[in-house]
Amino acid sequence: MPREISAGMILFRRTPEPSYLLLHYESGHWDFPKGHIESGEDPEETAKRELQEETGISEIHLLDGYKQALRYFFRQKGIGIFKVVIFFLAETTQSEVTLSTEHVGFDWLPYDAALARLTFKNSRDLLIKANEHLHPSPTH
Repeated sequence: MPREISAGMILFRRTPEPSYLLLHYESGHWDFPKGHIESGEDPEETAKRELQEETGISEIHLLDGYKQALRYFFRQKGIGIFKVVIFFLAETTQSEVTLSTEHVGFDWLPYDAALARLTFKNSRDLLIKANEHLHPSPTH
C-alpha cells in the first residue's frame, strides 16, 4: 500500500487568549496548514515551508514539546493510501494571511470555536492536545 508523509502546523496568536488559524480547503473541509515532505526536508522544515506557502506567514516561534502525528487511510483514484502527518505547534504575531490557491478561506478562532469548526475528529484531537500543551493542568 502506498504511503504518504506530510507535515503541518497548528498556529496561534495570543489575543490575549490563543486564536488558532484554520484554513478552508476547496473540497469544503476546515483544517490546519499542511503539505507533503519534499526530498531533503525534515518534517519541521516542511511544516514551516507549507505554512509560508499556504498563508504567507513566516514569523513563527515553535513551541518545544509538541509534536503529534496523525495516521489515517484514504482512497485516491481507487487506491488505498496510508498517510502520516506530523504536526508542530507555533505562535506568531502576524495576523494577515495571504492564502494560496489551494484554499478558499481562513479564520482565526478561539479554542472552542476552532474545535467546533474543524471538520475531522483527528484534527480536533490535535487541537485538544495543543490547547492542553498551552494550558497544562496543575499536577497533584
